[in-house]
Amino acid sequence: MLLSQSTAERKISFSPDFMLIKVKVFPNSKKDELIIKSADAFDVKVKEKPEQGRANKAVARILSRYFKIGESGVIMVKGGKRRSKIFEIKKRWKIIMKE
Repeated sequence: MLLSQSTAERKISFSPDFMLIKVKVFPNSKKDELIIKSADAFDVKVKEKPEQGRANKAVARILSRYFKIGESGVIMVKGGKRRSKIFEIKKRWKIIMKE
């Protein structure tokens, strides 16, 4: 999995019980990749096809690795059949972007 950051980089740290993030999904990509747009917005490219929830499961797996939590801590709140989705990230997580 590749990790990219947008040009507007900054240091951010959170620790409430959960947060909501915006995710734009690109299924059928050549590789799995997480692109950070801002502290709460991501583009996620996945190899899986958007059939039977496979792409959504792959996105949850990639987000859980990024936030260092279990896959059960990543819940899709909105956008099941759309590219733009809202995910809830539960429990402990931390984001640090370099300045």
